[in-house]
Amino acid sequence: MTLQTTLLSCIEMNPTIPATGSIIWLHGLGADGSDFSPIVPELNLWPQRPVRFIFPNAPSRPITINNGYVMPGWYDITSLSKIHGHLDNAGIEESVNAIRLLIEHEEQRGIPSNKIVLGGFSQGALIALMTGLRFEKPLGGIFALSGYFPFTPEELTQLASSANTNTPIFIGHGKEDTIVPYFLGEKTFELLKNKGYPVSFKSYAMAHSVNMPELNDIAGWLKTIF
Repeated sequence: MTLQTTLLSCIEMNPTIPATGSIIWLHGLGADGSDFSPIVPELNLWPQRPVRFIFPNAPSRPITINNGYVMPGWYDITSLSKIHGHLDNAGIEESVNAIRLLIEHEEQRGIPSNKIVLGGFSQGALIALMTGLRFEKPLGGIFALSGYFPFTPEELTQLASSANTNTPIFIGHGKEDTIVPYFLGEKTFELLKNKGYPVSFKSYAMAHSVNMPELNDIAGWLKTIF
């Protein structure tokens, strides 16, 4: 495993006045930071909530389910039928470390950890949850869209940091998702709820994607944090 020692390349969008918070938003497999940057105006946080948006680019790596084709990815996937098993733990740890560096960089820029929200879509959702739940300082929030958290309650207990047991978590999932099945989003919600996390779950009439009702819900949730 090679740990990231330099910051990932990112698309960064700043408010017109100095930022008082940050949102780090991770894309899914095969995409890049530009996948979600266009939605910033739709969230309607500025100017009342001067938050910085950071959309990092995952490194390119061979993806087994795509015949080893090299594409942007936070970790390798060997099987969609067993998406909750056979994890690329080394790749996940590399990405978790890379996102930790981005959080720490925001702290160095004057943003306190409890004003940093971490989220992601699909693969990015898993990395957001893995990084956020393990971070040693309280974060502002964690959101996971069309994703999953393939660990047992016992494994979560071992992984998690007590610093984020009260951090609000938003989970959104499409009922028609055939890539990351809907039940995995429900399972993630139940796991976190049963562990006492302040987690909310929303379902949508969509496939493996994001729609306007979900963006509106995310915007409302973010406004309660900032």
